[in-house]
Amino acid sequence: MAYLDASDPLAIAVTAAIHRGDTGELAELLRAHPDLARARLGNPGGKSRTLLHVVTDWPGHFPNGARTVEVLVAAGAEVDPMFEGPHGETPLHWAASSDDVAVLDALLDAGADIEADGAVIGGGTALADACAFAQWAAARRLVERGAITSLWQEASLGLLDRIRVRFARAPVPGQDEATEGLWAAAHGGQAETARFFLDHGADPGWVGYDELTAVGAALRSGARDVVDLLRAHGVTDPGPGAEGQPAATD
Repeated sequence: MAYLDASDPLAIAVTAAIHRGDTGELAELLRAHPDLARARLGNPGGKSRTLLHVVTDWPGHFPNGARTVEVLVAAGAEVDPMFEGPHGETPLHWAASSDDVAVLDALLDAGADIEADGAVIGGGTALADACAFAQWAAARRLVERGAITSLWQEASLGLLDRIRVRFARAPVPGQDEATEGLWAAAHGGQAETARFFLDHGADPGWVGYDELTAVGAALRSGARDVVDLLRAHGVTDPGPGAEGQPAATD
């Protein structure tokens, strides 16, 4: 696979066309340079990404993003290439992290692997990134399109029917899993789900991700009903990571 330095004029031109949503110019560049659709922008042994990563790069939502995916795939772009760098995310991971549902759908329609590993979060799937980064539209679309869900992801999305099934069969999730589920429900602003985990032995005072308790996670998400629920259980400390987060108000 060919590599193009990011400062190469061709790399600059194709990146600009993608970000402008100019699929006509993009198609012309792809015709003039037959290997471009499969090229990587960057250097071997360093960081590099593909043109599908350019479409899905933060903040996403570039004009004509879904059509750009179609043009690149038609020209021979691989659908599931991994970013070469600290994490091996695919373009689907990046679309999920940007909450770019239109591009996410275009990638899946083109055959992207919904269960591909490589996420920033534990090396997992695109759904792991979407839930961790609170990209709820993308997370729900991934579930709609058949993504396998973990308990943590179900908690953050309020998929209580799936959670109840887990607790109705052996082995029943233990207290540690219930506690993480409570934190995830707070992160996702899911009060009913948070109540379920409290009723199943979750520790509401646990300091979890980003050094926040469930209260801290709920405050960060603006989930007032979850904050009130947790306060009713005697928890007020948002955790050491709450500095600069929204303050509690009465």
